[in-house]
Amino acid sequence: MSDLNRRTLLKGSVALGAFGLFGSAHAAGAVKLPQKWDETVDVIVIGSGFAGLAAAIEAKKAGADTIVLEKMPTAGGNSVINGGILTATGCPQQKKHKIEDSPELLAKDILVAGLYMNQPEKVKLLAENALSNYEWTVNELGVEYNLDAIGQEGGHSVPRYVFTKNGSGSGIVSKEIERLEKLGVKVRTRTLVEHIFRDDEGRVVGVEVREGYRFPKADSGKTKFIRAKKGVVLCYGGFSRDVPYRMMQDPKLTEKLDSTNQPGATAELWRETSRIGCAQVQNDWIQCTPWNNPKEKGMGLGWTFAQSGAAEYGLWVSTTGKRFVNELANRKVRADAIMVEQTNGHRAVAICTLPNLKAYEVARPGMLKKLVADGIVKEYKSLDEIAADYKIPADELKKTVEGFNKAVTSKNDPEFGRYINNEQVPLTEGPWYAAEMSPKVHHCMGGLVTDMKCHVIDIVDSKPIAGLYAAGEATSGVHGAVRLGSCAILDCLVNGRIAGQNAAKSE
Repeated sequence: MSDLNRRTLLKGSVALGAFGLFGSAHAAGAVKLPQKWDETVDVIVIGSGFAGLAAAIEAKKAGADTIVLEKMPTAGGNSVINGGILTATGCPQQKKHKIEDSPELLAKDILVAGLYMNQPEKVKLLAENALSNYEWTVNELGVEYNLDAIGQEGGHSVPRYVFTKNGSGSGIVSKEIERLEKLGVKVRTRTLVEHIFRDDEGRVVGVEVREGYRFPKADSGKTKFIRAKKGVVLCYGGFSRDVPYRMMQDPKLTEKLDSTNQPGATAELWRETSRIGCAQVQNDWIQCTPWNNPKEKGMGLGWTFAQSGAAEYGLWVSTTGKRFVNELANRKVRADAIMVEQTNGHRAVAICTLPNLKAYEVARPGMLKKLVADGIVKEYKSLDEIAADYKIPADELKKTVEGFNKAVTSKNDPEFGRYINNEQVPLTEGPWYAAEMSPKVHHCMGGLVTDMKCHVIDIVDSKPIAGLYAAGEATSGVHGAVRLGSCAILDCLVNGRIAGQNAAKSE
């Protein structure tokens, strides 16, 4: 596209919007550049989760005057309530448990789960940086992990995720914030970004914000214009709490479905980046979790038992008494399978025995006791008690467990091809534990199109937008159709750092 055509497009009232249609009232030129900037910095980072904080750390270390803007009253977003599990292929925990793994196997797992809708070069980059990223969190940030435990999320060929010691993503976020503050940068909370400005040449030059914003009051706060001399980094996360927007992408994700996300996971900047001509793809690929407990609001803690306990060392059944899915399949396969069971009037139940929960209790000390005390997980003396409580045919349940125990003994699951953990033993000795599972809206796989340097791509000419970078859940390309659990932190930190480094270099 010629410079003349670019100027015409940006100045006019016509722009290519989210769905590739001309004639939008919210055109790229509809919001005029401010006559005066209230503040000027080098780099503006939008969002204070894993990706945004990593970007800010790297930008500041590179010598850029950097600020971080967060619309909510506290920093961290969804990252704070993240489960704190990080893919770390090649880490000491894997070696301790004699698990053979490689970046190539990790990359293959990500591509297979993503139905090869991922960008292979981005997947390769992620896999090759899994170990160095783990080491960066330890050596640069001082993050503490459980050194005895290693876990396996659905879709992974082998166990390869580590647990933060506090069992939460806050164990990483808090260390990022500490590092950033030591560098002289403090997150500016209650600062809503309303508009992103592109100049006549198409370069992103700054933002319009509302300082003192009170979520979700759109007109709260005071307007301020902040110029970015080098770049703006978009790390604003997903939109799973924005029901109208998510239903626009996937109509079945109605208000009846809860979300694991914090209330601020809304779509304002998904709409704004569409308005200014940013390319977005695969926005309708929205992941639902399979393992959340319907007794809890939001993410809760019951998922830790269903995944780190029952999926890895026990089994899942429906109230028919039969297994209905590979417990370690990817999240979409498992969530879809549960939804089918629910459509047919059945519930999904995660079951495990105390001898098989040793690794879970090592990884998350005291969690089982807490979940039982809170009524999220229930303890039983026998399978008969579980069957009676969930109205499962007892004979069918016993037959299923007997068949599964044969798979555990032989380390071969002919029914579903489930990976059998080396440390798993047959489910025979109680006490028994069980909990119901029900899907919740969780993660957006699509989003902004970026290149390998995390430049955001323009929808009109497919070229990088000068001065605009992005990382994390706001972007597409890494996960394809399905994100593998424990890869979110990896994605956010690796690409967040790349985005921050390149924003600081921008001319």
